[in-house]
Amino acid sequence: MSVQSIPVETADAGVRLDRWFRRHFPSLTQGALQKMLRTGQVRVDGKRAEGNTRLAAGQEVRVPPMPSAPPPPPPIRISAEDEAMLHAMVLYRDASVIVLNKPHGLAVQGGSGITRHVDGMLDALQFDAEARPKLVHRLDKDTSGILLLGRTTSAAAALAAAFRSRDAQKTYWAVVVGQPQHDGGRITMSLAREGGPHGERTVPSDDGQFANTDYKVLEAAKRRAAWLQMQPLTGRTHQLRVHAASGLNTPILGDGKYGGHVAHMDGLPEALHLHARAIRIPHPEGGLLEAEAPLPAHMVETFSFFGFEAPKPHKPRWKK
Repeated sequence: MSVQSIPVETADAGVRLDRWFRRHFPSLTQGALQKMLRTGQVRVDGKRAEGNTRLAAGQEVRVPPMPSAPPPPPPIRISAEDEAMLHAMVLYRDASVIVLNKPHGLAVQGGSGITRHVDGMLDALQFDAEARPKLVHRLDKDTSGILLLGRTTSAAAALAAAFRSRDAQKTYWAVVVGQPQHDGGRITMSLAREGGPHGERTVPSDDGQFANTDYKVLEAAKRRAAWLQMQPLTGRTHQLRVHAASGLNTPILGDGKYGGHVAHMDGLPEALHLHARAIRIPHPEGGLLEAEAPLPAHMVETFSFFGFEAPKPHKPRWKK
């Protein structure tokens, strides 16, 4: 393949250059792309650019000859059971957006040792669209709740931009062990990623990225446990889990990674009690989309045990 000069389409406006390459050249490895950027082979409007450069519609991206692509992985076969599961996860869909209620334990994307994930089964959610939907954000494997998909390239770009700009207002529910000292407030604690014998962890660090979370105690059970509403104002990896454990000294129930043995209580489910309850986000076609997700079964059991009374979720609505 020879050198190409590719104009940036409106649907790709605002996308980072490295993500633009992943979108249009999915077989290109991150290492190969970094080498092309480092050696100046990739240019935007004739100028050298970094991977985090935001693109604008109409700009020209110089694309050097691509290395030979590895053979594509075999397609993931979607069983009838998984297809039915995915359809049951759909809380809302229109021509631009699909809202899912992701269950605890299902990964959003593949990784080391992960072969079953939402991204690999998106063909089952194509319905009447011309192409499979696209992921626009992520949830941890062990976190349940609201997950959005864009049904077109332009819708996915608009939704992803809303998440980047913090126009998406996300609300999580968590059950924590113990009760925070205050009934609500803001947790401000910079976070960094560090390696270790059991893999990477997010840790408080003065040299890390700032991270803010608003929280409110909705109910408490005699200081044994509390039901929190948490709203992340930034999007750091495992932010809510670390802020609960290290910022409030009340680890999320079931979060052994950040709470150790303290995060488990006899007689209660050991699954992570963190749920993406609600979202309020600009709809790609204008107006606002609001959605709430019902609790997963393990949190329903725990709520019943402590006597927490959760309101039923309202039906998703698009306020045009």
